[in-house]
Amino acid sequence: MTRADTHVAVLKGGWSPEREVSLSSGHECAKALRTAGFRVSEIDVDRKIAGTLEAMGPDVIFNALHGPVGEDGTIQGLLNVLGIPYTHSGVRASSVAMDKPTAKDVFLRHGLRCPGGMVVGLDAFEQGDPMDRPYVIKPIDQGSSVGVHIMREGCNYRPTAGDWPFGDQVLIEPFIDGRELTVAVLDGEPLEVTEITSDRGFYDYEAKYEEGGSVHLLPAPIPAVIREEALETARRAHTALGCRGVSRCDFRYDDTASDPGTLYLLEINTQPGMTPTSLVPEQAAFRGIGFADLVARMVEGARCDC
Repeated sequence: MTRADTHVAVLKGGWSPEREVSLSSGHECAKALRTAGFRVSEIDVDRKIAGTLEAMGPDVIFNALHGPVGEDGTIQGLLNVLGIPYTHSGVRASSVAMDKPTAKDVFLRHGLRCPGGMVVGLDAFEQGDPMDRPYVIKPIDQGSSVGVHIMREGCNYRPTAGDWPFGDQVLIEPFIDGRELTVAVLDGEPLEVTEITSDRGFYDYEAKYEEGGSVHLLPAPIPAVIREEALETARRAHTALGCRGVSRCDFRYDDTASDPGTLYLLEINTQPGMTPTSLVPEQAAFRGIGFADLVARMVEGARCDC
């Protein structure tokens, strides 16, 4: 089947906290797929998506959804049932990657260095701090730094049922000083290391998506031994979870106390942002893969779970 004969449906939007990011990713990917020669439809996903897809009958799904439902194995399971090949990872890799404590357990069993930490209930904060400060609190199953807080000295924030819309559990980890690094993996091969800096002091949701919120240093100005460790760790994490297509691993690199320092794998993202200026397309371009070629390659590698 030629590209002109291949009908690609781009799934975007949805109802997760990352809806606006997904709309942007989906719109840009759809434009690039048209440039690459595919016949493209864009779908703002709602709870009637199964019927919409059955009526439309696309050949391939480009999954540009972010956050729960689109990234946690839910939409992947539906597409398996419908028998429509889709981009990115399948059910198991998507669901495990989205559950941060479970993903961390897998990484540790494969010998990958991750921060310590634990999962606690909201009641753990009623009597004070469940961990020495500074530490980080995270939802166990969100992306794009949604809900992440750094608990430093003087911070009075406490997650409660009234202001923590992510369930009754919280992942807490010791805060790791140093630098923010990320590595994209495409079809099992790591691309490059980017360092992310922000005037906000923390690469939070706003720093990720507000214009001028962050600066990407590509390639990252880091020692060669740390670069090689980051590339290899990202490749091994992608493989350990059974990811396919594109993924992106995020790291903290602590170079404050020793030389060359210590690298920590924070998490893996199976549905990374996909605008032309997002981290994954930037690294692909650095390796000579243009945005239209990147999304076309992802479509041509789309499949259902076996």
